[in-house]
Amino acid sequence: MSASLMIRRGARQGCKPHERFLLTPTEFARMAAALVEQPMLALLSMWAEPAMVHAAFLEESTGKLLLASCPATERKYPALSPARPGAVRFERMIRDLWGLEAAGGVDLRPWLDHGRWPLTEPMAARPTRNGAIPEQPVFLPTEGEGWHQIPVGPVHAGIIEPGHFRFTVQGEMVVRLEQRLGYTHKGTLSLMSGKSPRTAARFAARLSGDSTVAHSLAFAEAAEAATATTPPPRALWLRAAMLELERIANHLGDWGFICNDAAFAWPHARCGVLREGVLRANAQVFGHRLMMDRVIPGGLALDLTDPGPILAALNAVEAEIPALVAIYESHASLQDRVVGTGILAPALATRFAAGGVVGRASGRRFDGRLAFPSGPYAGGPPMLMVREEGDVDARVQVRIAELTESIRLVRRTLATLPPGEIYTALPQRGGEGLGIVESFRGEILTWVALDDGGLIRAVFPRDPSWLTWPLLEAVVEGNIVADFPLCNKSFNCSYSGVDL
Repeated sequence: MSASLMIRRGARQGCKPHERFLLTPTEFARMAAALVEQPMLALLSMWAEPAMVHAAFLEESTGKLLLASCPATERKYPALSPARPGAVRFERMIRDLWGLEAAGGVDLRPWLDHGRWPLTEPMAARPTRNGAIPEQPVFLPTEGEGWHQIPVGPVHAGIIEPGHFRFTVQGEMVVRLEQRLGYTHKGTLSLMSGKSPRTAARFAARLSGDSTVAHSLAFAEAAEAATATTPPPRALWLRAAMLELERIANHLGDWGFICNDAAFAWPHARCGVLREGVLRANAQVFGHRLMMDRVIPGGLALDLTDPGPILAALNAVEAEIPALVAIYESHASLQDRVVGTGILAPALATRFAAGGVVGRASGRRFDGRLAFPSGPYAGGPPMLMVREEGDVDARVQVRIAELTESIRLVRRTLATLPPGEIYTALPQRGGEGLGIVESFRGEILTWVALDDGGLIRAVFPRDPSWLTWPLLEAVVEGNIVADFPLCNKSFNCSYSGVDL
């Protein structure tokens, strides 16, 4: 029996619009084994509650999302990591936050918990006070002659979030990279629990500030699905425009920073100027440079009155893209640094279900706006931008192509913006919903469960970086240490998004 069929035979739990199925521990264990025989059932997320573990899968042959749950008997559940390597960090996180152990898991080391929290297993039914002395982190062992290690971070030289990178090198060649994150842990899940969706939306908006629109929208869609609420059409159209504006600003920033990490400062400066123009237009039109707290459950907090500044900023970006592309592609010293560097093999991207630019630059043909269209995307989906090379240059080229497409989408959306209200209040009722939104990094999955009073009983926002951080470790192998900044920026994973 396929893993997909095993999931569908579980008991329906009423999640909207994607059903969640409850399996017994025995069934869940059998499903883990069946995943080996069904490689195109992609693991997208894992999370937990005090006595329950959940997993989200994408059935790539049908494009369907399947949610599976398993009771954690005696605080244990069957591990998925032997069949899906992307499960490793989810299982480590579940152990840190809920105290549930993945029986048979590949890696059970702490992930978010560095031993410095006042409580251990803070999301468990009965958290315990932490009185232990923090232990030193444990890294994978290195054996043999001629190796040495380079520790980098968690504090970095630039304005960047904290994260530790442990390089094992032979000469200048990187033979292993191991990451340690969790330094920006905020207790987001606890902060959101027990609150109304409207109040909790502020925490979703701050999970990862550069994708505040996308995270706010995924949370809003989950809460709306749970309460059977449909926002007004005008709000849906404006949400899409804001999402694309966020994508444009971030793709410009990433393009410039990648060039800067190859010591080519001019494109960085020009992309910075263009990005600044978009952010200033956002501030003028929406009252905030990043459009934070503008997307809320039920619709929007602010209407658009004059699209003129947005259109002017987009005209400036579009006018300069051809010259920037010509300069980027004509400088041999820059091309020497980005072409063939940090190659992510398509098979590995598929195995980890890598989303966004990282996945599409390595041949994975997935975009949440196409797979699960809503609002204006349903009537006119974006073109899918895919490359096969999987190197730094391919990731730049996908961003450049998406810039042009996002500009087109914003113009079309604003030109067809329907009149009317921008907000519908959510009813105070129980329910369970899942939202999926294509951020500039890839798809965000946010799951929300509300109690009978309409307050959040449980929530989990899954940032795309959960599935791309491990791949950064893989692509750096075989490259020189000096190329790590290029690889790192071409991925641009979020630290805060996975630290919760």
